[in-house]
Amino acid sequence: MSKLFIYYSNTGNGDLVANRLEELGYDVRKVIPKKDLPKSFFFKVMTGGFLAGINAKAKLVNFDANIDGCEKIVIGSPVWNGRLSSPINKVLTLLDLKDKKVTFVLYAGSGEAKHAPKQIQKIVSDANIIFLKEPKKYSEEIKKLEDI
Repeated sequence: MSKLFIYYSNTGNGDLVANRLEELGYDVRKVIPKKDLPKSFFFKVMTGGFLAGINAKAKLVNFDANIDGCEKIVIGSPVWNGRLSSPINKVLTLLDLKDKKVTFVLYAGSGEAKHAPKQIQKIVSDANIIFLKEPKKYSEEIKKLEDI
């Protein structure tokens, strides 16, 4: 069975998740937006939160949406304003997740995502969701990935 982790990371939390899933036998595909968020933490949070709040879909650089042959898909996203990030919103419009076993790994400062589960359920009603609280800061959070 082919396993694939598709993720976006702005602060490195997603990269840490990607490293662990690669160790667990996943192929890894990082999502790169055409336009980066501002460098300033304040403006980064404000911009990302606004984009997530309006369900924006970022333009991506050379994203490969081919998931043929992958039976298990894990999608990783930071949580912005309680929602999925705009790069992952775009990815979800490009993927055909029908008949796939899908898990979402959401990484957030609070370890929660108020609106993201509702977003996910509209796209993949039976998806598993794992919440991680800042894996870069709380390394024990990575252990939650062992059973996916």
